[in-house]
Amino acid sequence: MSFTLAIVGRPNVGKSTLFNRLVGKRLALVDDQPGVTRDLREGAARLGDLRFTVIDTAGLEEATDDSLQGRMRRLTERAVDMADACLFLIDGRAGVTPVDEVFAELLRRRGTQVILGVNKAEGRVGESGVLEAYGLGLGEPLALSAEHGEGMAELAVMLAPLIEAAEDASEEAETDVDLGEDEDEGRVITAEKPLQIAIVGRPNAGKSTLINQIVGEERLLTGPEAGITRDSIAVPFIWDGVPMKIFDTAGMRKKARVQEKLEKLSVSDGLRAVKFAEVVVVLLDAAIPFEQQDLRIADLAEREGRAVVLAVNKWDLEEHRQDKLRDLKEAFERLLPQLRGAPLVTVSAKTGRGLDRLHAAILKAHDVWNRRVPTATLNRWLTGMLEAHPPPAPGGRRIKLRYMTQVKTRPPGFVVMCSLPEKLPESYSRYLVNGLRESFDMPGTPIRLHMRSQAAANPYKDRKKSTPSRLSKHVRSGATKKS
Repeated sequence: MSFTLAIVGRPNVGKSTLFNRLVGKRLALVDDQPGVTRDLREGAARLGDLRFTVIDTAGLEEATDDSLQGRMRRLTERAVDMADACLFLIDGRAGVTPVDEVFAELLRRRGTQVILGVNKAEGRVGESGVLEAYGLGLGEPLALSAEHGEGMAELAVMLAPLIEAAEDASEEAETDVDLGEDEDEGRVITAEKPLQIAIVGRPNAGKSTLINQIVGEERLLTGPEAGITRDSIAVPFIWDGVPMKIFDTAGMRKKARVQEKLEKLSVSDGLRAVKFAEVVVVLLDAAIPFEQQDLRIADLAEREGRAVVLAVNKWDLEEHRQDKLRDLKEAFERLLPQLRGAPLVTVSAKTGRGLDRLHAAILKAHDVWNRRVPTATLNRWLTGMLEAHPPPAPGGRRIKLRYMTQVKTRPPGFVVMCSLPEKLPESYSRYLVNGLRESFDMPGTPIRLHMRSQAAANPYKDRKKSTPSRLSKHVRSGATKKS
């Protein structure tokens, strides 16, 4: 098991900046506004020769009730309990505050290994903050600058013995398991390439609640407030034997309503998650399904070439379910014809109802997304389609479709070699795409169909003109005179 380090501290002390520095990527959103981070974000950190897992947490607040700040604090405390060690970060420019003293006492009571870090310690102002940090009673403070990368070597020196001790304990535990459970020998479960799933939708559709229900624990921050999630949080999980990585994304409002810089960053982070996902689950609210923004989000996933599953949440609140389901299917076919045949699943993130159907729909969508059709089968199919409905003849010239092949998967992409591809109408391409969906069982997945020109080969195209010899010239001239 990898060594885990949780970065904790007040809001706006630079936890996310240090997290990005350790993982070597800009994964966590960073802004001058305090309280940007709300959920737990895990990442694979690299510091010199050390490899470990780092957790970025929400800023510690003094609230202990059921308010948003209170729920954020409980989630951070859970990360402290999960971690092997904590890096307690304070602001060197602000010095030690009463809130820092409260949380230092909290960490001491929990008995977790604590490293005291003083961020923003560059310059004389920062040096005074380092001296003040001795008063917290957490040992010698470590001067850091997450923005400029100062103090990283010293942090590695402090982490090295902790990581080594954790690895030794892990090896002993694995040895004990091997001796006691011989029947599990040879059983290998790998998560090197898990199935990438992005949950997207409008604010307050229940995305975080759905993921918590899937993983079976309060992994993500939830509540009645809209727009709680800001970062795209990746949650690795084995769902019914299938390794998956589920991305929770921020709610996407209409572009005209997104004015604040922080919300723009959150939406951009969600769009990036869609681009890297394999299956996109578009979560709808059963009370107000297929709003204009829902259609835009589903269309975005289709244009990005992702496999799409539509899930209708809050189904437990519906009374007339059969009538509602019939209306949903009719609206789906009418409003999203480009996704015709995609799975439409009803779920309840609150009760967990319908999660088995959602799991099956995700696997089926992923299977279709990776489907490949043999070239010989495709060309037999193409011949039948041409006989049933020949292509048009613009200007009296018949467009000839010679042969067809599949050039890629994820999503399926096909190329048809034909004459006059620029004059083939879009309606005929849709005819072929719809035929592919029906004949080869590829409902809902994006299909890319490209028409390419293939002119008949000219055998004399590349031959050089031969220079007539003097004899041939003489023969030709003599023949002319004789005649």
